[in-house]
Amino acid sequence: MNTTSVGDLVQLISRKDRKSFLLILQTDKKLETHYGVIMHLDIIGQPYGSLVYSHLGAEFLVLIPSTSSITHRIKRKSQIIFPKDLGLILLRLSIQPGQEVIEAGTGSGALTLTLARAVGTNGKIYSYDMRADMQKLAEENLRLVGMNKHVDLKTRDISEGFDESDIPAIFLDVPNPWEYLEQVHNSLRNGGFFGALVPTTNQVTKLLEALKQFPFGELEVVEIMLRNYKIAPARLRPSDRMVGHTGYLIFARGLYAML
Repeated sequence: MNTTSVGDLVQLISRKDRKSFLLILQTDKKLETHYGVIMHLDIIGQPYGSLVYSHLGAEFLVLIPSTSSITHRIKRKSQIIFPKDLGLILLRLSIQPGQEVIEAGTGSGALTLTLARAVGTNGKIYSYDMRADMQKLAEENLRLVGMNKHVDLKTRDISEGFDESDIPAIFLDVPNPWEYLEQVHNSLRNGGFFGALVPTTNQVTKLLEALKQFPFGELEVVEIMLRNYKIAPARLRPSDRMVGHTGYLIFARGLYAML
């Protein structure tokens, strides 16, 4: 049976109100909640899926956190890329264990940690952002979930280019991605995957026009809508709210043989 160990990232969910907590287990730490204190030692060695109790007797379920639950709970100073978009980004960029990936526009680090978990311990994420305060926040979030060792944070303007070359996937989450296609071209592997996210249609148009000036092919523009359903079996129906427009995703491949 899979049990918790020192250094594991775990999720605790209150049985009373479903409030969730993320923590890395350490022998000398404790979690203070609205329903009492839980010692990490009381969690270490427990099977995942089991219950632990606060000093007030409140029940908490012990789970392995999903990437989605992690991205929802990180600290943020800016809008993050939503989980509904993160999944398609991983697929369209063909992210695999052991890969190197460049991203620009670190922000609070939601995509950064998603990429880091996908490439695993043998992969590497190179994440660029001009703002030192955003990189500091991203580093804190990455450290919280134990992903900081797999990410190289670089605080600088990507107009200067990327340090890396022959990279299989590059993603830009910046307001003006069309201005950096030469830098992408110089670092992306022949046949590699490129992606970007922008919030407005005029930005999409500018990027598509710019992509035509470089050897990119297999272009795609996608917008994802997410609608949940109420889970009562006897009256199944859509929820009153849905996650609508968050941004347009643009994907392409570097096809340098087209030159």
